[in-house]
Amino acid sequence: MNKAKFEQDDFHWQWLYRLGGAAALITAIFIPLQVVIFMAWPPPSTAQGYFTVFQNNPLVGLLDLDLLLVIDQILGIVILVAFYIALRRTNETLMIVALALGLVVAATYFASNTAFNMLTLSHQYAVATTEAQHAVYLAAGESMLAIYTGTAFQVYYILGAVVGTIISVVMLRSGIFSKTTATMGLLANIISLGLYVPVVGIYISIFSVLFLEIFYSLVARRFFQMGRRASQLVLQPA
Repeated sequence: MNKAKFEQDDFHWQWLYRLGGAAALITAIFIPLQVVIFMAWPPPSTAQGYFTVFQNNPLVGLLDLDLLLVIDQILGIVILVAFYIALRRTNETLMIVALALGLVVAATYFASNTAFNMLTLSHQYAVATTEAQHAVYLAAGESMLAIYTGTAFQVYYILGAVVGTIISVVMLRSGIFSKTTATMGLLANIISLGLYVPVVGIYISIFSVLFLEIFYSLVARRFFQMGRRASQLVLQPA
């Protein structure tokens, strides 16, 4: 494929780079927003607690059950496709693997998130008239919470880190994204797996959010640059 063909391809994908930039920017905004939400309205640990939150404020209940992460997964598909188009010339094999696994990541997260299931159950619990009915809905709610952190979520979390690591490694070799951007991606995804360290794992995984915020901010800027300059083959790293 010659230079003219590369330039033509980039021109055709400039709209995708802009969409990818917008999706990455929104994701960067969502990260601190989710932290603020969890601090202001700490998620309950029981179905009864969630039912109470939903009855008081359904939106807070949905946000406590990661509604923003559901939106993030949709945005993530756009970002993932933009990454594939931008980095496929560096290593198409790895980027195909990342794209395929990334779609699995999104699908498993959608399967694991039970926010709207809990909203429905909370309404049914509120209108129930007998203790037996209340007990049934509470049991169903606890089952939903088990699914929320169960196998599908664990697959999503681990594969998500693998996908992010693959993309960051390809970034390092591409010359399209800066080494700082790639390094932030590597740190965010590798440190996030610290979640599985006993006792302190949750604190390690929270620390990874700082690097993830920087990563998405840099990616957003770079995609916007690429969208504006898509007719050029050689781009200076951001």
